[in-house]
Amino acid sequence: MESKMSAIRILLADDHTIMRRGLRLLIESQPEFCVVAEASDGRQAVQQAEATMPDVAVMDIAMPNLSGIEAAQRIATAQPATAIVILSMHSDEGYVLRALKVGAKGYLLKDSAEGDLIEAIKAVHQGKTFFSPEISKMLVEDYVREIRARGTEDTYDLLTSREREILQLLAERQSNKDIALALNISVYTIETHRRNLHEKLNLHSLAELILYAVRKGIIS
Repeated sequence: MESKMSAIRILLADDHTIMRRGLRLLIESQPEFCVVAEASDGRQAVQQAEATMPDVAVMDIAMPNLSGIEAAQRIATAQPATAIVILSMHSDEGYVLRALKVGAKGYLLKDSAEGDLIEAIKAVHQGKTFFSPEISKMLVEDYVREIRARGTEDTYDLLTSREREILQLLAERQSNKDIALALNISVYTIETHRRNLHEKLNLHSLAELILYAVRKGIIS
């Protein structure tokens, strides 16, 4: 009974019954995981999340009635404590950025879900971000290609040691308050560093900052 009480409670949303069944078997092979609800479309996922308050929601990006992206946004807004992992067939940066912008913490390619899902659930439950290794590799390669094509300096070199430290903590989704406590500086100072980071790196949101950190290999 005690282990179930402390289990990571998971909502599983996918419109393909076979896929959902396979993922459930994989998840429940872990004694510390417990699937508390399933959904076959986005609207049902939002309802189930509200009813069961899961720790983690694992959601297909392409679902009927309400897309996984829209459902993720509603869940993240209503229940910020629920960490969201998006499952997708798409590996291009636009999809990853959209997922991060609506509040997802993990992004997995469906064909690698079997190997990565357990690790992804553990990571997002701890407040970290997680991407399929193929996604991280693609983002890094794209970035290197872009730098070479432009022939410009690497913007990362413009950052101070403190800014690099704060960049990593922000990319790991730590709050300004938590970072201020960890580094023993004021929240106001963190906000100033944060503004400087966005200006130096030409980034406009936390989602873009997280993607940048993945491309640079700062977080995986």
